[in-house]
Amino acid sequence: MKSSRRAKRMQRHHKRHGAKATLSLVSLMDIFTILVFFLLVNSNDAQKPPDEDTISLPLSTAEQLPSENLVIMVNGNDIIVQGRKIADAQQAIQADEDIIAPLKTELEYRAEKQGPLDEAMQALGRPITIMGDKKIPYQLLKKIMLTCSQAEFSQISLAVIRKPEKEPSA
Repeated sequence: MKSSRRAKRMQRHHKRHGAKATLSLVSLMDIFTILVFFLLVNSNDAQKPPDEDTISLPLSTAEQLPSENLVIMVNGNDIIVQGRKIADAQQAIQADEDIIAPLKTELEYRAEKQGPLDEAMQALGRPITIMGDKKIPYQLLKKIMLTCSQAEFSQISLAVIRKPEKEPSA
């Protein structure tokens, strides 16, 4: 039986395109290399406090490196939690209450978001870091620390800049 022109054309087409599809590993390796470089460049460094031009941290001989946890930044004007302004520092200083209500509300919200503490952590409380300008009054720092402890954040760390060690004289 004689094949039609359509059948012949289909046979030629299948002969040309009958090869199996292959996967180009070179382009996949390029993509993964770019992904690795992106992740390395944008990885979060927990040993370095967040950059904040409005805060001048005090110097200290601290030995312990900071851990990654909730950060409160305090300068002469604002109280900031994780980059979001929560309260005015001057109003907090002048207030008669020892607890800063907007800060406590924010910390309770953050604690709720983190979930309940297990039994071992309930005795210690949640960790928090306070980055306070070295010129803020102690009265404000005391109110912030009291507010933190009232909102289950009782593992309080104060961020400082480590003093360079003195080199031995020759």
